[in-house]
Amino acid sequence: MSEDSTATSAKSKGENSPLMISLLPLLVLFGATLALFWLSQRDISATYKYWEIFVPVVAFLSLVSGWGQAYVSGDSRLWYLLRQLIQWGLLIGLLYILNTQGIRALMSDQQYTSIVLYLLAFTALIAAIQMDFRLIFFSVFLLFCAYVIMVPANNPTLIGTGNFFGIADPATKPLTVAAALACAGFVASLFVHVMMRGAITSKRMAKRRNAS
Repeated sequence: MSEDSTATSAKSKGENSPLMISLLPLLVLFGATLALFWLSQRDISATYKYWEIFVPVVAFLSLVSGWGQAYVSGDSRLWYLLRQLIQWGLLIGLLYILNTQGIRALMSDQQYTSIVLYLLAFTALIAAIQMDFRLIFFSVFLLFCAYVIMVPANNPTLIGTGNFFGIADPATKPLTVAAALACAGFVASLFVHVMMRGAITSKRMAKRRNAS
């Protein structure tokens, strides 16, 4: 084997090795959402501020996570950055308006938390469709959490999801159902993530062949 091919092989291995590091954004998103959902089940009035803080965290992780898909699709990195900043900036700006124009005072903590979650979920869904498909399952999980918080008693989605996962009496076990859905969403996101890494590697290898 030549020195050039050996170097190329080593570089390729180096690019593909940090799988756990590349999974950190997904782990943080699903883990933090589940933790905040658990806190909301205990005391909704004490957690809405945490959900607000979580919004820019999701925005940042979405920005970092979507670079790979932008590379595969050949999008301009500058255009990708502008779209992310505009999209998440609009959401943060809307939350600022709700809190400064007296609208927040018209809602209960439960209603406001659900609205923040719905807005966050739909924004993440748009980002997933346009810029990073790995967020699609996270968006669905956020919508589930928002609906359960908004309708805590006899929630049909909670009961149906719990029955799907074989959880007995799911109406009384929202955290268990949420944890099962989070695990399923993470596994599905992991599958998309692996496919994306494969597409990135293939594109890099094609560029090397064309350059040689």
